[in-house]
Amino acid sequence: MSPKFKNRMSNLSLKVLTYNIHKGFSATNLRFILHEIKNLLRHIDADVIFLQEVHGERNISNNRFDDWPNNRQFEFLADQVWHHYAYGKNAIYKSGHHGNAILSKYPFIEWENINVSMLRSASRSLLHGTVQIPGTHQKIHIICVHLGLFGHERERQLLTLVKRINSHVLSDEPLIIAGDFNDWGSRAEHFLNRDLGVKEVFKMTHGAYARTFPAWLPVLSMDRIYYRGLNVISCNNHVNGLPWKRLSDHVPLFAEFKLI
Repeated sequence: MSPKFKNRMSNLSLKVLTYNIHKGFSATNLRFILHEIKNLLRHIDADVIFLQEVHGERNISNNRFDDWPNNRQFEFLADQVWHHYAYGKNAIYKSGHHGNAILSKYPFIEWENINVSMLRSASRSLLHGTVQIPGTHQKIHIICVHLGLFGHERERQLLTLVKRINSHVLSDEPLIIAGDFNDWGSRAEHFLNRDLGVKEVFKMTHGAYARTFPAWLPVLSMDRIYYRGLNVISCNNHVNGLPWKRLSDHVPLFAEFKLI
């Protein structure tokens, strides 16, 4: 790598956000708040956004809410800011489906949705994308996750995640795994740190996991950002003090990295 190219790489940063948007509704499901979420996401202006519980299709709501967008929720949120996006179905039902989405300012080289469902009543998947940073040869693996509610379910999903990364991501390639881990017992890092060598960014910078659920009084550490092959600049779960607690039932987690 030439010194000029290496200097350009070292000056690049990557801002990421993970957020469970609760299908665009308030925690009580009484208000449709997707427009407010869109405004706040634009204010933060992250380079890559990991979203969970995003509607890909929902026929009933189209008729119930006057401000329901004409396009899919992830397309509505990406509008004119994040020109590249990927969506993977997690749950499919009569009126539509929802799942994970990644919004990116950088183009995808490829992406794939990996089914890790164990229960028909709670479909789950891992959305694995690879983005290319323009003007460099650098590619970054980004994986959006929403794991199950039961310990044995999450354990098998984490094993699948580890297997996926070991078979598809080179050890020297930057990697970010972000999303809603539903990790009540803080077991995820046992698998991820031991088997993949990744670290959780908030725990690394603050000494403990971020409390992100429920949004109105966060006491549980559900949302995480794991990484390797990057240097941490900052991380917080308040994101500029914006009014997250009146939106989804989760608050987002934000981190900024420097490319090595």
